[in-house]
Amino acid sequence: TCSIREYQAEDKDAVISLFRNGILEHVYPAFFKTISHPDQIGVTLSISMAGYVLGGSSYFMALLFGGAWAGLIYYCCYEIYEGYRLRRMATDMADIQASFLDNPDNGFWVAKAEVNDAHKVMEFCKDRGFSRVVLETSTPQTAANALYSKLGFIQTSCHSNTHVNHWFSKLANIQVMHMEKYI
Repeated sequence: TCSIREYQAEDKDAVISLFRNGILEHVYPAFFKTISHPDQIGVTLSISMAGYVLGGSSYFMALLFGGAWAGLIYYCCYEIYEGYRLRRMATDMADIQASFLDNPDNGFWVAKAEVNDAHKVMEFCKDRGFSRVVLETSTPQTAANALYSKLGFIQTSCHSNTHVNHWFSKLANIQVMHMEKYI
């Protein structure tokens, strides 16, 4: 068991650290999911073959070209999540009090351990007269998406319009999922 409570000023360092690490944890799963997609495997093999041919039947060039492509895919995944993190750190996470707590219709919750108490957030929203809760997540966040589904959220839309260059999202094959739950 654990407790979920509203954010307090002394939580700031831990929240910022968890936010940073939590966002960047998604880089490798996003990269792995992308690079193992059949389309990406085909592109990677084609680029490796081009390196082999252009390098005069050099296995080194084949590995170099394929590695460069994989590096580009990793960079795209990293840039998506790092860019999101930096944008949030410069806006709402820079002043949690003003961004979330000064408005009585907003909330910022801190969980002390693993919990099945997500209903506290729903109660908060019900108490304020909201009829639904809306969130956005991304396709590589499989554990979070499974939790949201288990809690009754349904995906209402999906898009690839992120804060980074369109081609980064396209190469990384990351979709932003819009999920809702009526309460």
